[in-house]
Amino acid sequence: MRILYFLLFVLMVSCTKTKENNVNQSEKTTDNPYYEKAWSYLDQKEPVNAFENFNKAKEIYLKNNDSLGVGKCLMNMGIILTDQGDYFGAQETALEATKYLNENNKNYYDYINSNYNNLGIATNRVDDYNKSIEFYQKALKFANDLLVKKIYRNNIANAYRKEKKYDLAIKIFQHIVNGSKTKDKEYSRALSNYALTQWLQNPNHNPVPELKEALNIRLKEKDLWGLNASYSHLADYYTQKKPDSALIYATKMYDVAKTLKSPDDQIEALQKLIILENPEKSKQYFLTYQKLNDSLQTARSKAKNQFALIRYETEKNKADFQKAQADNVKKRNQILKQYAGLGILGLILIGGGAGSVVWYRRRRKRLEKEKELEIKNTELRYSKKVHDKVANKVYRVMSEVENVPEMKKEVLLDKLENIYEISRDISYDHEPTDEKHLVEMLESYSSQDDVQLVKVGIQEIGWDTLNKDTQSEVFNVLQELMTNMKKHSKATRVVIRMSRINEEITIRYTDNGVGCDKLSPKNGIKNTGNRMESIGGTINFDAVSGEGFKAELKFSVQ
Repeated sequence: MRILYFLLFVLMVSCTKTKENNVNQSEKTTDNPYYEKAWSYLDQKEPVNAFENFNKAKEIYLKNNDSLGVGKCLMNMGIILTDQGDYFGAQETALEATKYLNENNKNYYDYINSNYNNLGIATNRVDDYNKSIEFYQKALKFANDLLVKKIYRNNIANAYRKEKKYDLAIKIFQHIVNGSKTKDKEYSRALSNYALTQWLQNPNHNPVPELKEALNIRLKEKDLWGLNASYSHLADYYTQKKPDSALIYATKMYDVAKTLKSPDDQIEALQKLIILENPEKSKQYFLTYQKLNDSLQTARSKAKNQFALIRYETEKNKADFQKAQADNVKKRNQILKQYAGLGILGLILIGGGAGSVVWYRRRRKRLEKEKELEIKNTELRYSKKVHDKVANKVYRVMSEVENVPEMKKEVLLDKLENIYEISRDISYDHEPTDEKHLVEMLESYSSQDDVQLVKVGIQEIGWDTLNKDTQSEVFNVLQELMTNMKKHSKATRVVIRMSRINEEITIRYTDNGVGCDKLSPKNGIKNTGNRMESIGGTINFDAVSGEGFKAELKFSVQ
């Protein structure tokens, strides 16, 4: 039976906490030295070095047009990111992997189902349970191994449980339990989760017999990850009914978690012990919890920055190489132009007066065109200001009125007067774009019942340290994205994530709206490219019908 390394992460979202590291060494290809090195670092539990070598291996596979090699590297990178807590980065990397893994080729199925399962785990960790279930179901579709199928079904059931859809979860757990021919690890995992879910659905249900049966199997099998989960379930059940028993199981969970060297499980056990222990010991456990949690968060933040830097340097090297090639072409063209200019000058001198007249007329026509272009640019600039400072401002007020139906008349009049003042002298830019007003602008498009807004990293990038031109253009681009979302996307969730690596700032916008196949020329969002270009930045869109809308802004600190 072939079980890929990636089943280590299949169980990360399972309440059973089972993390089996079954590596198939035959998958370690030797045609790419970096790929071999990456696996070696994984064996040594050095995820950052493994990630870096998978990234280097990917570049070699890209040069060789080896789509499977690229897909495998991206899949492994995504799994590492999930394991290190960078869930958004993991989603981005795993989705990129799907472009290279051919779903019509059965030889790719092991990689495809592992990649989709990792997407389910990462999505589950950011509490998007509906989407995680979709990814788990795709993973199940491409799974051939019976054990792997049980694990994926277990993950689907746990996601339903977190959504409190207990009937659906119980049905799946029951199917796994009844279909198990032997009382092994998978049987005990499903049985323990089955009992826990029944109790969550009905607090009067007694899950202890099933929970202890699962515990005894795990003791017999010496399944430490399974024991960790069983102790957690029993501690949760007894917390209100028999605190003394709950304390015993929480203590056992903490001991097992320390043996497994699992900081996440140690933190969970400490949270239980803080509640169950006497005040003196509770204080000691809290100090241990605080120290461990801070250490874990620091380590994960450091790892995230390292992963981001690795990807940044790779893309920068690519860009530098392409720029060098372009510069060489440009130099050759300049030399050709110089020779051509000398030739033209000679012809003009030979042509004498007649040639001078032709040159004068062409020059005059060129100057006239430049003047016309300057006038058009001026008109365009004012048109953009009308759009940004008046039209979008009006739409923001409309959105606020919609979200706050009982807005006082005086407040509404103040907002309308502000729009009037802006429109009176459109040649000046009065609207502030500091961090406070940026946050106010973004939040004006959200509401508890309509649109949930998640914004991360505004302070970390040092928004208020950016120059005013950069603030203004990025502010207007984000305002245009939010207006587009409100008008067209029907989104219920928007995530804006800002990050900074050295002097490079990246802003990622994502919503779960209807998306679109292509942007309309009448859509104001089409003009955002010119704005980003004016500050030396770029903007890229990923807007597929039915799959939400994404945009990525990149620019350098000036």
